[in-house]
Amino acid sequence: MIKPSLSFLGASITDFSKFCQFFFSYLKKKVIILSRIFESYKNTLVKLFTIKRGRYNRPFMHVAAMGVLGIGVILSPFLADTYPIFSGDKANALQISSPSGPESIAVDSDVFQTSISLKPRDKILDYTVERGDTLSTIAEKFGISVETIRWANDLTNDNIAVGDSLKILPVTGIAHKVAKGESVYSIAKKLDSDAQKIVDFPFNDFANPETFSLVEGQILIVPDGVKPAEQPTFRRQVFIASGPVSISGLGFTWPAHGIVSQFAAWYHMAIDIAASIGTPIVAAQNGVVESVNVGTWDGGYGTSVYVRNGDVQTHYAHLGGINVSVGQSVSAGATVLGWIGMTGRTTGPHVHFEIIKNGVLVNPLPYLQ
Repeated sequence: MIKPSLSFLGASITDFSKFCQFFFSYLKKKVIILSRIFESYKNTLVKLFTIKRGRYNRPFMHVAAMGVLGIGVILSPFLADTYPIFSGDKANALQISSPSGPESIAVDSDVFQTSISLKPRDKILDYTVERGDTLSTIAEKFGISVETIRWANDLTNDNIAVGDSLKILPVTGIAHKVAKGESVYSIAKKLDSDAQKIVDFPFNDFANPETFSLVEGQILIVPDGVKPAEQPTFRRQVFIASGPVSISGLGFTWPAHGIVSQFAAWYHMAIDIAASIGTPIVAAQNGVVESVNVGTWDGGYGTSVYVRNGDVQTHYAHLGGINVSVGQSVSAGATVLGWIGMTGRTTGPHVHFEIIKNGVLVNPLPYLQ
């Protein structure tokens, strides 16, 4: 039997070491090249997903569901062997051990009952009236106003019958078919709403997302819109943000003085305060300036400021100018962060105010009152 010499083994090890060095160097170069390509297109991807936010919810959920289903199919044989509850032995699967012996798992009688999903809806639903339904209970079920159901279905009263088909909008407001020459501004004025609400609704499409141009014949959801014929009798309450005022019990104050043009909703977890360009914006809470974005799109926020206080961030967007710098300490109601402007994705001068707690957007209103 021929045995390899030590010199041959040494040469082989050396060659293998050189190959590994070359291979790792090759991979490193490829990773760097891919990183540069990703970096060059990153802003474009972010802008695309921001502009079309909400449209990809359904495809993403479908892909995720199929992925989970596929993993379940692959793992089910192993789970069935390891855990009896996943096997076909129903007699054993529905028993648990206890000091007094096996016990059956109790199943509640309404386990198979279903309820309306709370996930965001991107389209108008067709709902069939069931026994016991009224306009108010249907409105409560879908989280919209009674008037919204009346206007969408041309109802002159609250009389509905079992089996009737009703169109249900995704939000309180009106579904409007765009006519030739109309814009988000003219539609908002016609339906007594705000153009920014139309722009912020994530499932409204625009021919040009930056100018908010529309296509004749498209259906546009107008949040909080009011039917023109009922506007003389429909009185919308106006809310004034009188900030800065005294600090609330939670340590917050209103960041600006103006009209609250938009409250928090599932698609807009923030408060918009409209005022003239140049109106001062103050810190709503004590803290330290964490981030400043000037002259950028920033996902539609435009020029903005983030202030941190522990696990809470306050965010002020669409500013016309900045008066603070990163690392600066600010005082609630006293430090001017900047001024109201029209930067980013906006249809008029206002400050878009967010509160982020533990990384999650929350409704700012309870913190300010």
